[in-house]
Amino acid sequence: MLTTIVTALMPASAPAVDDDHALVHACLGGDTTAFEALYRRHVGRVHGVISRLLGRRGQHADDLTQDAFVRAWQALASYRFESAFGTWLYRLAANTALMEMRRHRAAPAMDDDEEHFERMGHPDSAGHTTALGMDLERAVATLPPRARAVLVLYDVEGWTHEEIAAGLDMAVGTSKAQLHRARGLLRTRLGEQA
Repeated sequence: MLTTIVTALMPASAPAVDDDHALVHACLGGDTTAFEALYRRHVGRVHGVISRLLGRRGQHADDLTQDAFVRAWQALASYRFESAFGTWLYRLAANTALMEMRRHRAAPAMDDDEEHFERMGHPDSAGHTTALGMDLERAVATLPPRARAVLVLYDVEGWTHEEIAAGLDMAVGTSKAQLHRARGLLRTRLGEQA
């Protein structure tokens, strides 16, 4: 069940790697319209990654999405074509969100405050939320920040526990424990909505 749920978080299709590589080569030659094409292809997923990682602080996701693309433009020369451009970009976006999370670590978390999510979901004429994806997004967003970050990075973005541990400044065992916690909480919260 959780695999099906996590699959709902992932994009329906990814841009072709060869097309992205050709656009990156054009960007490296100074073609800004090629970068605009990369932006249009990937902006939805980059925004999604950042929003999911930030959860309730996701109101800053628009600004951080722009920051991620500015950083991508600045770091484009470091892209080595060893992986898909999207993989490199989504990792950069995740790191942008993680830096934001670290900056606000001392700020009080809003994990018990539900009012921010009243606007989420698209009710049908009977007032019911019509998409499981919105229920899932809402449930993921209510997870505690570190558990949510580990879940998104591991199950959605495909990071290893070692990468997550380094990115979130935690032990590998803590990453595994947070993933187990996040999945359990997610099952419980989605079960309550059924």
